[in-house]
Amino acid sequence: MDIFAPIQWLADWLTYTVFHIAKTTPLGSTVDFFIYDSIKIILLLAVIIFVVSYIRSFFPAEKTKKFLSKAKFPVVNNFLAALIGILTPFCSCSAVPLFIGFVEAGVPLGVTLSFLISAPMVNEVALVLLWGLFGWKIAVIYIVSGVTIATIAGWVMGKLKLEKWVEEFVYKVKSVQADEKKLTIKDRVDYAKRYAIDIVKSVWIYVIIGVGLGALMHGYAPNDLLVKYAGPNNFFAVPLAVLIGIPLYSNAAGTIPIVSVLIAKGMAMGTALAFMMAVTALSLPEFIILKKVLKPKLIATYASVVGVGIIFTGYLFNLIIGH
Repeated sequence: MDIFAPIQWLADWLTYTVFHIAKTTPLGSTVDFFIYDSIKIILLLAVIIFVVSYIRSFFPAEKTKKFLSKAKFPVVNNFLAALIGILTPFCSCSAVPLFIGFVEAGVPLGVTLSFLISAPMVNEVALVLLWGLFGWKIAVIYIVSGVTIATIAGWVMGKLKLEKWVEEFVYKVKSVQADEKKLTIKDRVDYAKRYAIDIVKSVWIYVIIGVGLGALMHGYAPNDLLVKYAGPNNFFAVPLAVLIGIPLYSNAAGTIPIVSVLIAKGMAMGTALAFMMAVTALSLPEFIILKKVLKPKLIATYASVVGVGIIFTGYLFNLIIGH
C-alpha cells in the first residue's frame, strides 16, 4: 500500500480538475510534480524531525562532547563523530557552534572535522526521503558513503596536524558545564515539537525552491541534454556534477527533489549522489560560514579532501550500480 497515494490523488485533483491543466502537457506534469513533492517532503520533514528530536533529547551536547573527548581509538572516534553528525540539524551554519564546542572540550581536530563533514552532508531526513523515492538500497548507499567520506577525511586531516589553521579564539572559548536536568516525557515531546516547528520554518523555503526546480526539469528539460553531459557514458560527469554543486546552497532535503528528476532524466545514480553531496558539504556559503572559525588554508584542505572523497564515491557507485 502506498502511504502517499492520498497526496498523489490531491495533487492530481488540484492540477487536472481544479486548475484544468491537460495531463499530457509539460505544464500539467510540472504542476502535478510540484504539488505532490512539496506536500510529501514537508510532511516527512515534520514527522521525522519530531521523532529524531525526541530521541536526541536523551543525548545532550555536553554528554556527547565528553564521550568523544574520552574515546581512545582515532578511527573509531572519527566514525562516531560522523554518526553524531547525522543527528544534527541540516546545514553547516548550525553545525559551527557545535564544532567550536567540540574543539574547546578537547575533542581532536580531525574527529571534530568528521562531525563537521557529516553534519550537512548526511542527515536522517535525507535518508528517509531517499528511501521513499529510490528504495532502501540507495538510502543505505547514501548513508554508508557519507559516513565513510566523513570518517576517512577527518582521519586524514587529523594526521596532517592542522590545529594551527584554526582561528585562535576557538581554543579560548571557555566551556560552560550546564547541569543536566531530568526531562519528563512531556518535556521531551514539547522539545521535539518546538524543534520540528523551528526546523520546518527555517528550511521549507529551500524545499519549495528545490521542488520547484525539480518540477521545471521534470516537465520541460529534454531527456537527451542531461544524458549527453551528465549521463553514464560521460567519464567526466562526476567531477562536473561536483563543480556545478559547489556554487549552490541547500540542505539535502531541498536537493533530493532535484536529484530525483536528474536521475529520471538520465543522470547516473552515483553522479546524482555526488552532486547532492557537493551541494550540501562543499557549497560556497558554507565556506563563508566556516571562515569564522577556520583559516583559509584549512578550508582549502577541507574542501580538497572532501571533494576527492565525493568524486571517488560517485565513480565507485556508478561502477557498482550503473545507471
